[in-house]
Amino acid sequence: MIKIATYNVENLFDLKRSGHEYSEYIPFTKSNWNERTYKIKLHNTAKVIKDIDADIIGLQEIESLQALKDLRYTLKRMGLYYQYYKIANLKGTIIKVAILSKIPFVYTTEIAVQQSYRYRNILEAKFKINGEDLYLLVNHWKSKAGPESMRVVSAKKLRKRVEELGKEKNIIALGDFNSDYEEYKLFKRKRKHNDTGGITGINHILGTINYKMQAKEAKIEDGDFYNLWYDEPDKAKRFSYIYRGKKEALDNILVTKALLDNQGIDYKCGSIHTLNKPYLYKGKSLYRWQMSWRKPRKHYGRGYSDHLPVIAEFIY
Repeated sequence: MIKIATYNVENLFDLKRSGHEYSEYIPFTKSNWNERTYKIKLHNTAKVIKDIDADIIGLQEIESLQALKDLRYTLKRMGLYYQYYKIANLKGTIIKVAILSKIPFVYTTEIAVQQSYRYRNILEAKFKINGEDLYLLVNHWKSKAGPESMRVVSAKKLRKRVEELGKEKNIIALGDFNSDYEEYKLFKRKRKHNDTGGITGINHILGTINYKMQAKEAKIEDGDFYNLWYDEPDKAKRFSYIYRGKKEALDNILVTKALLDNQGIDYKCGSIHTLNKPYLYKGKSLYRWQMSWRKPRKHYGRGYSDHLPVIAEFIY
């Protein structure tokens, strides 16, 4: 069995000035982003990843290769060693996606969604599991600051890549899609987001809208994805994010039909879940990384992330 997870760590920036940082992450300024707060952020992020203990984990909101290496080193000191790692750093976006893995890569590559810096590259990794190919595609789509048409662009690129790899292949697409598993319901009345006539990237372009049942009942068409959230029978548990008291599943794990066909590598039915530790909450909210709201914003040196990790298991 292998455990695969996705986690938006919320802005893991290093202590080097690149000139592209968010203002509150410019190191050694009044914002209090310094050796002390950086080490706390690394420690707290590593604590969560250690509790997940995935074989492969896709990460979002990593600033740089240095930040990823520092996180990996912190994990190693805690007793969790990821020998293999990669960050999508071919494009100078402020934050990037990355992978930590106990399993060696056959290869890694980056998929450019668009040249614009408003779109983050997708990180693709190929693995060989018990003689079978497994492809992992780590995503971080445009935030809700942008309309749905921007997320549709990423979805179309992802679907095109599935067609290039082969619709019959074992493909997992995961990450922060900034889209609920039923985004088509949530965004309909939001003019700011619905600039697509009701079409969503995650539901319509990737085909997940067609399979709103548990995994053992799903019969997936070629090229479509199945969203593992539908395999969680308790709808109240289908969330990874809380915005103004409302729960949403912005972080998703999607699989192609080859991972549901009872042959070779397969999703383990009933295994989708979040890491739901009490320390990740503060009251009814997630215990995100804490900062002042007054400007200049200052780091308090406590908290974790505004997202929960999402985890699934696969058998072979």
